[in-house]
Amino acid sequence: MTLALETSLANIGLEVAEVKFLRIKEVIARTGKSRASIYGDIKKGRFPAPVKLGGSSSGWVKSEIDLWSQGCIDSRRTRPGT
Repeated sequence: MTLALETSLANIGLEVAEVKFLRIKEVIARTGKSRASIYGDIKKGRFPAPVKLGGSSSGWVKSEIDLWSQGCIDSRRTRPGT
């Protein structure tokens, strides 16, 4: 991990040891969304974007996927009639 990334993470209150990246197959398994709907929702600003890890590799920050999932649960609880 580069010093710049470690500094950026520290600035937002994350410890380096806390950051875990998920690959697309893990994101699909955790969310139940298809690859196409993930990328479509990223484009619409409704799903966390991946982080470039180098070369052609990308990964999603696990904590961001967890927050998105929690948001789905929370929105279910706030719908009228639930």
